Amino acid sequence: MGFVKSEEELGKYFGLSVREFPGAEMLGMIYETEPDIVARVLPPPLKPATESWALCFVAHYPVTNLGPGYREGALFVRCQFQGEVGNYCLSMPIDDEARMHNGRDIYGFPKKLATIRLERHGNRVEGSIERVGRRFVTLRADLMGKMDQLPLKVGPTFLFKFSPSVGLGRGFDGPVFLVRQRTEIEMKSFEMGSGEIVFQDSPHDPWSEIKVTNIIASYYLVSTNRMLPGEIVGEADPAGFLPYSFLKTDFVADFEND
Repeated sequence: MGFVKSEEELGKYFGLSVREFPGAEMLGMIYETEPDIVARVLPPPLKPATESWALCFVAHYPVTNLGPGYREGALFVRCQFQGEVGNYCLSMPIDDEARMHNGRDIYGFPKKLATIRLERHGNRVEGSIERVGRRFVTLRADLMGKMDQLPLKVGPTFLFKFSPSVGLGRGFDGPVFLVRQRTEIEMKSFEMGSGEIVFQDSPHDPWSEIKVTNIIASYYLVSTNRMLPGEIVGEADPAGFLPYSFLKTDFVADFEND
């Protein structure tokens, strides 16, 4: 153990061919939004899917094969790449700094530290996420029944992996890679019910930009999740991607330092 890892330590780390999350608990909502909104937030070469859907969730991972568990949330919009339908991740708050590296540095997930809560009392489940003094999303569900299998296949996640310029100018130090990543879900239980999504405007976490026009499904899932190795499937034009590249930062253009 130290700044430089031994060959034994490297072997143990890279021997974990998947990232495993046994007993994962997730409160999720799939909802319809406006087609123009989806088109506006998708960086080329991603394109809107036929359905103008979004997915948001709050989750608790009690333990992982990398170490202790943590809580997490996420917001995705439906998209497609070369005819394959999947989901583009706009935001992924997390409540444990030690677990940031796996998703953020390796795959490109836009992770930020946050305060995350997920509670169940009987058939009532509520989850919320707070950052920078603002609770910008609250999910609530009243569960009504169990299902024997997942009602739909979510598809892969699409992400962008890049390195901002060390010269502090416009652009990147190297290509902007498009990453495709899949997660296997081994369902333990799946319950559905009626749900509510409450967004609060936040300049740092603008989930409210992805407006809710109709909630399609509200669910509570307990499962073992396995994040599979990702793959680079394309590149984005660096100049065109630049406006989309701030998902991991809290930069606000009109900030004033008093």
